Amino acid sequence: MPKPIVAIVGRPNVGKSALFNRIIGERLAIVEDTPGITRDRLYRETEWMGKPFLLVDTGGITSNKKDVFDVKVYSQAMLAIDEADVIWFVVDAREGLHPLDREIADLLRKAQKPLILVANKADTYDPALASDFYALGFGPPVLVSAEHALNLGDLLDRTVAEFPPQEQEVEEAIRVAIIGRPNTGKSSLLNAILGEERVIVSPIPGTTRDAIDTPFQYGGTNYILVDTAGIRRKARVEEAVEYYSVLRAIRAVERADVVLVVLDATDFLAEQDKKVAGIAHEAGKAVILVVNKWDLVEKDSRTAQVFIERLRTELSFLEYAPVLFISAKTGQRVQKVLPEVFNVANEYSKRIPTRALNALLREALLRHQPPSRKGKQLKVYYATQVKVKPPTIQLWVNDPALMHFSFRRFLENQIRANFGFTGSPLHFLVRAKAKA
Repeated sequence: MPKPIVAIVGRPNVGKSALFNRIIGERLAIVEDTPGITRDRLYRETEWMGKPFLLVDTGGITSNKKDVFDVKVYSQAMLAIDEADVIWFVVDAREGLHPLDREIADLLRKAQKPLILVANKADTYDPALASDFYALGFGPPVLVSAEHALNLGDLLDRTVAEFPPQEQEVEEAIRVAIIGRPNTGKSSLLNAILGEERVIVSPIPGTTRDAIDTPFQYGGTNYILVDTAGIRRKARVEEAVEYYSVLRAIRAVERADVVLVVLDATDFLAEQDKKVAGIAHEAGKAVILVVNKWDLVEKDSRTAQVFIERLRTELSFLEYAPVLFISAKTGQRVQKVLPEVFNVANEYSKRIPTRALNALLREALLRHQPPSRKGKQLKVYYATQVKVKPPTIQLWVNDPALMHFSFRRFLENQIRANFGFTGSPLHFLVRAKAKA
């Protein structure tokens, strides 16, 4: 299920970015005393008490509707609020209630989302600092200090208590997310897939926070297709970044088993394509690369091979992903998409028997000597698959520091050559064997 989203909003210079940085444990957002320095929404995954969530920072909301910069910051904050499951409304405990706080409070009431009023810069726990903010109508604020890390545990406890309950899937189905930059033909692909021998089980409308889920059956298998808005490239420095579409895509990917990364054959492998594909890879999802608009490309006997070679070079981290050349507009090879999804989903769920895995490991170690460093050689004692989706192999060794990237790649290639895992990432956990 998708991770909850917590949006940090408020007027400029109340310490939103300092709070964001303190929670995620790194200085991702720029913190300065100049109001409005955080222009665009920033997001980062974090967790509290074993519950992961996405924390989203926003620029300060002002009442200036004439300045283009302030209007863009405002629109970005509103989009973050629309996506949020929980809102942190941050005010300045030292400065007290500000007229702009009242305006923002009116906006947030209309959102009708779980909201926690956070009075930042409370360097000492003094209940008198909270008195002004009761006038906002959100109850007592949580007094915190991002600078000194005071009372953040209470804030996070209250936050996770507001998370929506995890939904239970009624039926087992293969979830398929369709992602890509704008105008690659994602919606056309979805419509082309649904237009061929479809049996709609029950349309489930998405909420304002999720893309629309479309359940259907094909070949006796249940599928759920999730369409997403196009992920735009990072705009020029003076323009707002399209985090809204990125957040939606991240959510769709998190909920998916298989991700279709749609590429435009007529504008092949823009830099943003690599970033989009990276979202699926980093999430550990099965991936199929779908090159759309193939009907518009002038071809000879080597055209497809040239495209594949470029894909393997520029998207080397997705070497395991199969490639389909299609035209959603004409229907060319669209019928191959779902069978490939079915195959890749099975590979993503595949489990290797421990005995077979260790037999392969012994054979591989005879053919390729493990690396050594400073006279000490890596010894691999045992392997077992500890999970699926994604398939994850745990290796017990004498010293994990000796596991060189190239040797890990060698082992991955050996496993893939013998057991497949087409379209699926393969993760490794390297652990030191306890001494007897």
